[in-house]
Amino acid sequence: MDESKLEGLKGKLPAAPGINGKEEYFSSAVLVLLILLNGEYHFVFEKRAALIRQAGEICFPGGRFEAGKDKSYRETAVRETAEELGIPADRIRVLGPLDTVISMPGATVDAFLGILDLENLADVKINFAEVERIFTVPVSYFEKTEPKVYYAHMQAHPTYINKAGEEIVTFPAREFGLPERYYQPWGNTRTSIFVFQVEGETIWGVTARLVLDVVRKLLDL
Repeated sequence: MDESKLEGLKGKLPAAPGINGKEEYFSSAVLVLLILLNGEYHFVFEKRAALIRQAGEICFPGGRFEAGKDKSYRETAVRETAEELGIPADRIRVLGPLDTVISMPGATVDAFLGILDLENLADVKINFAEVERIFTVPVSYFEKTEPKVYYAHMQAHPTYINKAGEEIVTFPAREFGLPERYYQPWGNTRTSIFVFQVEGETIWGVTARLVLDVVRKLLDL
């Protein structure tokens, strides 16, 4: 590589850091949605419908990035919110992005903070194919309530057992002459799982992490 290539390489560097290998993840976007009710802002939560992915879980509106429909993850978040809640996109006001979350099942979640410009939830026409119900919780509740914190441990597995009971090698560490520790599962990364229990529902995982992110920013004002 010569000096001219180095200058060309410099021009290819991103304006802002991204996630290396993001294309290998399930890429989604969500809207951390707020609504003003009786003079106080509430988070708007969805309970997923029974027949879709992660059925019965509590989440913010959002979904998978679709290259044919969306020019950006922000567009994904707004489009999915409008579809799931049956509201015009112009009733959604995006304040800005939050940090991207990488979830344990292998998904990236690009999150945005937004306002639902409705006077009440009666104007929401839920898409019941995707959403069982919606509910709101005052932001102040989370400002006063600490989440429970649990932990999960993750390892890298160079092999797996298929349905026929056969061991399938996906990373041949032995063939590459790597140290023996890579012949078996390695690593022991601990990740935090935040849990809020409110109104008979459990808000956890990525959703709880996003709530906590917003609340910590508010408490730091």
